[in-house]
Amino acid sequence: MKVNGKLTRTIWPLADPRAVDVIDQTALPYEYRVRRLASLEDVRHAICSMQVRGAPLIGVTAAYGVALALVPRADDDTLLAAIATLAATRPTAVNLHWALARLQACLTPLAPALRAEAAWLEAARIADEDVEQCRRIGENGLLLLRSRAGARGRLDLMTHCNAGWLATVDYGTALAPIYAASAAGIDVHVWVSETRPRNQGLLTAWELRQQGVPHTVIADNAAGVLLARGGIDAVVVGADRIAANGDVANKVGTWLKALAAREAGVPFYVAAPRSTIDFACPNGELIPIEERPADELCIVRGHDAAGRPGDLRQLPADEAVANPAFDLTPARLVSALISERGSCPASGAGLLSLYPEERHG
Repeated sequence: MKVNGKLTRTIWPLADPRAVDVIDQTALPYEYRVRRLASLEDVRHAICSMQVRGAPLIGVTAAYGVALALVPRADDDTLLAAIATLAATRPTAVNLHWALARLQACLTPLAPALRAEAAWLEAARIADEDVEQCRRIGENGLLLLRSRAGARGRLDLMTHCNAGWLATVDYGTALAPIYAASAAGIDVHVWVSETRPRNQGLLTAWELRQQGVPHTVIADNAAGVLLARGGIDAVVVGADRIAANGDVANKVGTWLKALAAREAGVPFYVAAPRSTIDFACPNGELIPIEERPADELCIVRGHDAAGRPGDLRQLPADEAVANPAFDLTPARLVSALISERGSCPASGAGLLSLYPEERHG
C-alpha cells in the first residue's frame, strides 16, 4: 500500500547492519515515524508497546526477532530463550505462536552455525507469504462484497479496530476486500469506529486517507444506531484468533458490533489468514484474553492546539480500571469467514472445507 504516495510495507529487513525497520504505530496518526529494531529486546519492546500491532504483523516481527537474537550466538539455549521471550509478549494473537513454532521447527535440526541465516530467510518467507495471503483475502472478500453493492453500485461498510495493511505486512485482512473493491471501481465508503482505548480506528482512518478511500470516523457507541438506521451493507473485521469451531477473538467491542449487525440484518464478515486460525483450540472459551495496563484508559495521548504531542490524564491514578483487550464473538453471529483460500461458514465444518489437511481422525 502507499504512504505519501510511495509503496511501503509495514516491516522491511536491512542486510547491513542486520536489522529490520518498522513503522512506529504509536506515533500515528500524528506522525509517520520509522523505528529500527536491531536486537531481541528491541523486538520484544516493539510488540509489547504496540509499536507493531495486528496479529499477522506481530507474527512476522517475532520471526525476525528470533533471527536477530541468533546473530551473536545460535546455540540451543539462545534459540529457546528467544522463543520464550517473544511468546510471552502478547497472549491472544495466535499468529505470534504460530510463527515462533515454525521458526523452532525450521531451526532446531540445523547446526548452530547455519541457524542465523536460515532464520533470516524463513522470516522473510513468512513476510512474503503474509502479503500474498492478504492479497488473496482481498480477492475472496470482494466476491462477497460485490453481491452487497447491488444495483446502486455503492458499498457502505463498517469496520472495527485496525485490520488494514498496518496490521499485516501489506494489504491487510478486513480492509483488503475494501481496497480491492475500491480498485475495482466500486463506490466504497467506510464507517470507522474509534476503537477505544487504543484508538486503532484512527490508524484505519489514516491508512484509508493514504489510499484515497472515503470514510467517516464514529464513536464506538454510535455503531448500533447507524446499523439500526439502515444503509450499512456489511460489517468487516479482522481477528486475533479463530477457534476450530469458528468462534472469533478480536479487539474488544467486536462482539457488540456483531450483536447489533445480527439485530439489524446486516452481514458480519471476519477476514483472517491461516496463521490466525487455531485448529488446536476447540472453541473460543479457551482463548486467553489479554488484560492491558490501566493507563490505556486513564491517559489519552494527542496533540494540543499548537500541534505539540502530549498525554492527558482523564482518570485519577488510583481509579479502579478493567481493560480487557479482546472479546469473543461466537460463530453463530459470524456470517462468513474470509481467508486466502476462500470464504466459508463460521463453523468447524466450514473451516475444514477450506483446510482439509487439518482433518484428523
